[in-house]
Amino acid sequence: MYYFICCLAASDMLVSISNLIETLILILLRHAAIEYNEPMVKMMDNIVDTMILCSLVTSLSFLGAIAVDRYVTIFYALRYHSIITQCRVVSAITGIWLASMACSITFIVFSDSHIVILCLIGFFISMLLLMLGLYIHMFVLARKHSQIIMAQQKAKLRGAITLTMLLGIFFVCWGPFFLHLTLIVSCPKHPFCREYFKYFNITFVLMIFNSIIDPIIYAFRSRELRKTLKDIVLCCSQ
Repeated sequence: MYYFICCLAASDMLVSISNLIETLILILLRHAAIEYNEPMVKMMDNIVDTMILCSLVTSLSFLGAIAVDRYVTIFYALRYHSIITQCRVVSAITGIWLASMACSITFIVFSDSHIVILCLIGFFISMLLLMLGLYIHMFVLARKHSQIIMAQQKAKLRGAITLTMLLGIFFVCWGPFFLHLTLIVSCPKHPFCREYFKYFNITFVLMIFNSIIDPIIYAFRSRELRKTLKDIVLCCSQ
């Protein structure tokens, strides 16, 4: 699971990095440090958009992978290491990153096509349903066996609760973006839709907020991470 969490953290960073690159380019253009060149600016804009979309697709995919990992941990504890092998984890991580980059580039190249937008919305909904189904099943089990559940299982469920929090924040932060895409396809000329499109900057701020809040949740919900951070602070203060 920790491999997937590290990859999730890396995908969160992509949004912040893309925003940093865009800000630096705007500052350089404003101070005439670089000459304005329309093809170059458009290419950089496409790269930034590709990074944002790659962050979105990888975050969704790794959240799904973590949900599957937690599900196997709880329901197939004795067979966990035979099902979730290191080879399969590495293959899954490699496949997710490659597929996400390919999907992001495809989306940018064919951004004017409603079919591509619908595919992205469909992916979002399917991952949402998958994760909701897995987590609901896990928490139903926890409720049913709340009196007899062992300490080890409680720790596993604690991890599931943490990931549910991450999932909830992800959909709160990225939900407006998918609503934006849905309105582009369904009613791009409707007055309400046009008014909503004007507030895309708020949607973008929420996307950045997701990449900021996730590490905070990791820190506060993980005892091991809190202990490590505490040791680092104490070591630096000495």
